[in-house]
Amino acid sequence: MPGRFALKKPDDVPGKAWPAICIGLFVAFGGVLFGYDTGTISGILAMPYWLGEFTTPGNDGKLTASQNSLIVSILSAGTFFGALFAAPLADIVGRRLGLMLATGVVFNLGVVLQTAATSQPLFIAGRFFAGLGVGLVSAMIPMYQAETSPKWIRGTIVGAYQLAITIGLLLAAIVNNSTKNRNDSGSYRIPIAVQFLWALVLVGGLMILPETPRYLIKRDKYEKAAVSLGKLRRLPPDHPAIVEELNEVEANHRYEMSIGKASYQECLRGTVGKRLLTGCLLQALQQLTGVNFIFYYGTQYFKNAGFQNPFIIQVITNTINVISTFPGLYAVEKLGRRNLLLVGAIGMCVCQFIVAIIGTVSGTTELPAQRAAIAFVCIYIFFFASSWGPVAWVVTGELFPLKVRAKCLSMTTASNWLLNWAIAYSTPYMVDPTHANLQSKVFFVWGSFCFVCIAFVYFMIYETKGLSLEQVDELYGIVSKAWKSKAFRPALSFADYDQERDRGMSLSQIAEGQQRKRSVAHVENGGNNGLGMKEKEGL
Repeated sequence: MPGRFALKKPDDVPGKAWPAICIGLFVAFGGVLFGYDTGTISGILAMPYWLGEFTTPGNDGKLTASQNSLIVSILSAGTFFGALFAAPLADIVGRRLGLMLATGVVFNLGVVLQTAATSQPLFIAGRFFAGLGVGLVSAMIPMYQAETSPKWIRGTIVGAYQLAITIGLLLAAIVNNSTKNRNDSGSYRIPIAVQFLWALVLVGGLMILPETPRYLIKRDKYEKAAVSLGKLRRLPPDHPAIVEELNEVEANHRYEMSIGKASYQECLRGTVGKRLLTGCLLQALQQLTGVNFIFYYGTQYFKNAGFQNPFIIQVITNTINVISTFPGLYAVEKLGRRNLLLVGAIGMCVCQFIVAIIGTVSGTTELPAQRAAIAFVCIYIFFFASSWGPVAWVVTGELFPLKVRAKCLSMTTASNWLLNWAIAYSTPYMVDPTHANLQSKVFFVWGSFCFVCIAFVYFMIYETKGLSLEQVDELYGIVSKAWKSKAFRPALSFADYDQERDRGMSLSQIAEGQQRKRSVAHVENGGNNGLGMKEKEGL
């Protein structure tokens, strides 16, 4: 029953599923760091006390567009470099220890600097280092989850990372709303310092979690990989199911290494290059849908546009963001990655254009127009949170072969953060009255990119629901067009791959040869009083 969503493990899958599921869901908690840090700044920049302390004299307690851009976007600059550094860190020290160092050392350094800051320079430096930590974590968490999760529920587990991000955004909105009226440094220091708690929880849990079996195979540590996978499946390391699964992972890795080295140059070649382009564009377009305009600048935008209770509106939009992620976690295994992304892109496109039209025609000062705009912003958030929010992380986590997975995932995540930075930096200039002054017209920009998303999904996104990470390699090696991917059925066993015999053959030719061999063995087995397939193949 691959592809069917159920909380109950399929009957034909040996061992227990709950340990791997619980581990994957716990590691997703790292998304809280990402979401909370992103959401905190939106409220802090609108707090009267913070503005009084941190703005430069002569600006009447207001940030200039350049200051606003720098303070918000410097986090994304840090995350960009953090995502790129994630590849060597994850490959050298491992996925688990890499996450611990990124959270416990780099991210916490950023939180310390922000909490201690009393002026813009130290605050900006703190946001950069916090961003560096978040970037490292954001590349390694989907990698860890994808490499440990059972294939039948992998999409839901990796998608839970986005759920944690939305929870972090909501927590930030709640804490900001609780401290915004304090007339002391606690108004901004309390929301920032709370992040120590999230880091402590994640690092504490990682201390007792296993390293991923696929990383250990990559490092030629088969025995340790068997022990790790045994812990995830609650089976002894020598159980036939553990041996079979690890043999397939190891054989797939050997095959990939036989056709190219694990270099950055290799990431740009063949189907890996196609997958890298898909992942980078997917993560970039996730940002260009405009979601972070709402979560970075939402409080300021609603406040400047004359909306009543902008802080409460931000809490409402964040609550919808959390709740709407749950349907996405169900639908990613029910509808599949491709269908869900397509539905989400269409829904977001319609909502963005409606908000833009309402704001342009009616303005935002009239109460009915405000309510209509907020309603469609909320519907937009529903479509994003149930589709592009979680599924972008799911798809990129599944795309790449083991030998270059860390490198490719670091580049796709860096693409996310590069566009995140560009949007965070440019948005104040786009909506500021002294610059482009787009105001509500900015939603036309996001809506146009959502329209591009529709075409991108149709032509570029392959359906990977129900496939193991190794079967995804076979999918890209055999199916040339994304819209034909739903008809794909795995037929290749990398464990049966013979480098000498199959040299120069394509994956489709190797799969056809293996299928013919299995068919012949099956016929002979049926006609020879039940002789086993392996016995017949040896005759």
